[in-house]
Amino acid sequence: MKPAYLAFTLSALVPSVYGWGANGHMTVGFVAMPFLSPKALSFVQTSLGSTYNKSLGPAATWADEVRSQTAFSWSAPLHFVDAEDNPPTSCSVSETRDCSNGECILTAIANYTTRVVDQSLSAEQIQEALKFLGAFMMFLGDITQPLHVEALKLGGNDIAATCSGSSSNLHAVWDSGIINKLLAANYGNSVNTWANTLVTRIKTGTYKSIASSWISCSSITTPVSSRRSIEEDIFDILVLRPRAITPLECPLVWAQDSNAFDCSFVFNFSAGQDLCTSSYFTNAVPIIEQQIAKGGYRLAAWLNVLFDGATNLP
Repeated sequence: MKPAYLAFTLSALVPSVYGWGANGHMTVGFVAMPFLSPKALSFVQTSLGSTYNKSLGPAATWADEVRSQTAFSWSAPLHFVDAEDNPPTSCSVSETRDCSNGECILTAIANYTTRVVDQSLSAEQIQEALKFLGAFMMFLGDITQPLHVEALKLGGNDIAATCSGSSSNLHAVWDSGIINKLLAANYGNSVNTWANTLVTRIKTGTYKSIASSWISCSSITTPVSSRRSIEEDIFDILVLRPRAITPLECPLVWAQDSNAFDCSFVFNFSAGQDLCTSSYFTNAVPIIEQQIAKGGYRLAAWLNVLFDGATNLP
């Protein structure tokens, strides 16, 4: 599918957790903003309005904030996918095995992608869809959090852990414990400063040479000529099978990418080790920063394809 044709096709459709914790989610949103193409940026700013300062950053925590409310309790399972694998021995994500009931991050992304461009919905419903998609892409943010793609011990919630001397659990350490300490130590407790640093790394720094691989939608073992693109994923869900909650390849591949860290690092620590002051913290920080950067970059790519017909990323 050529981007120009996709843009033409989508033009008929488009009008002219707590995964990572609040700080992580907002950073994913802020990272995405500088990479949005013109139509995607206009849609985001118009849809979110002054309530969210016309930015995905402030809106990024909305889905986490409302899922405890009775009206949105149905959305709780959509924040994760319970990979029934066996870390640290073996890691894998399978949509048929891990999301057989159709209620997980992977299907949520497909569903809310269709709703964002559904002209039959009200402005309020479209804003809600964008906030959910932003969250579900922060669910592509959540997907980049290794314990949101893992079932073992409730994604680490039932594994006791220590963070800076305080009792916690492994999931909470990854959602917020390490991030909050990192923000205080290196970024003046500023989410914006952190996001700007990650954006600079993508544009001109250490991530520049690898960022394009973050939006690949096929295994690195797949021949380049056969690799699937975001454009193909979105065209498939919007045009070939409109409004169907159809498995998409990109979110699955990205979930598998994150899940691999559960075997290579996340569960590898000693009993009693303080995960926020030891070598575990030091080695976790580069993983978390890159995963957050991936989430923002992928969110921008997804919205750019929806509204501008191509990823349009450096």
